Amino acid sequence: MNTLTLIGCMGAARPAPGFVWSSFPAAVDNAWYSVAYGNGIFVAVAGSGLGNRVMTSTDGFAWTVRASAADNVWRSVTFGNGIFVAVANSGTGNRVMTSPDGIVWTIRVSAANNGWTSVTFGNGIFVAVANSGTGTRVMTSPDGIVWTIRVSAADNWWQSVTFGNGLFVAVANSGTGNRIMTSPNGATWTTRANPVDNSWVSVTFGNGLFVAVANSGTGNRVMTSPDGFAWTIRASAANSAWYSVTFGNGLFVAVSQDTTGNLIQTSLDGFTWTSRASGTDSQWFSVCFGNGLFVAVAGSGTNRVMISG
Repeated sequence: MNTLTLIGCMGAARPAPGFVWSSFPAAVDNAWYSVAYGNGIFVAVAGSGLGNRVMTSTDGFAWTVRASAADNVWRSVTFGNGIFVAVANSGTGNRVMTSPDGIVWTIRVSAANNGWTSVTFGNGIFVAVANSGTGTRVMTSPDGIVWTIRVSAADNWWQSVTFGNGLFVAVANSGTGNRIMTSPNGATWTTRANPVDNSWVSVTFGNGLFVAVANSGTGNRVMTSPDGFAWTIRASAANSAWYSVTFGNGLFVAVSQDTTGNLIQTSLDGFTWTSRASGTDSQWFSVCFGNGLFVAVAGSGTNRVMISG
């Protein structure tokens, strides 16, 4: 629904998801780096904590801590094919963990001890990208359990990967004019020209459009593409350190890792962006959409969960 308000009980108007945000306590004050939704549950993973680097919620408000399979720095989690998959940038041969329900987790052998930063699911496979490794900064898996190393298009610091319109797209915060790579199958990758060498850290797909955000640049911290190949720079709502972007309910939402200031921006089309007030000033590292809610998680602050909807 591409409207600014929804009609609630007794006909009262209320803001649509993404516009007004409220903050809530996390299950524990870990550095929460990523959140995903699947199978009726929100799952977040962290880079700190002792045996408790996972938390889950069925409603986005109340969270329960879960035992992580290892105390690695878990950087990304996704859901696909009936399973949650998380990847880490630390650990020895164990930088993947999986769960059928988000509650019980099992460690898996990663294809390499690279610094895995992002994982997504599409076209029947899981794809992860890394910020380290020599020519091997991609790995793929059909089931999240057995992983195969792939040749990356360049040894850039790949920070995020997404899938849309039959294409995997990854973005990086290093490289000269080649901070994008694409693949139709997750195995063969090609670099694409980016419009400006900002520190691109997150990419998503929605409404027929790829949208990426950066944590550097002046007034130009968003870029868009209809096909993943040709990209156009867009004016960001503010020069915040945008760290995560998602799409849901007809709206693109990005959150910032800055601790103060304009920490949320939204867009109906990916082109024009508007600043929104955050529930609290924290380092917001990840945002997702599920069950009618946008949910964000943070690495610092008193309330490390923020929801809208």
